[in-house]
Amino acid sequence: MKSTFAIIALATTVGLSGCASMSDSERHVLGGAALGAAGGAAVGALTGGSVGTGALIGGAVGAGGGYLYDRDQRGR
Repeated sequence: MKSTFAIIALATTVGLSGCASMSDSERHVLGGAALGAAGGAAVGALTGGSVGTGALIGGAVGAGGGYLYDRDQRGR
């Protein structure tokens, strides 16, 4: 249990530190993709469908949403 927590903490730290050099646009698109993939995987699991397919579709839709959000923020 402790080793699992340590691996998750390490992966989170490495993942977040990789975002430090990203532009706002990259962060918006990647954040949308991550949220979309998580949501898609959850829907796939809950409906008895394919988790991988749900994550793939959700990630693509989320990346598009992140891009549109970024364009909206730049227009303000």
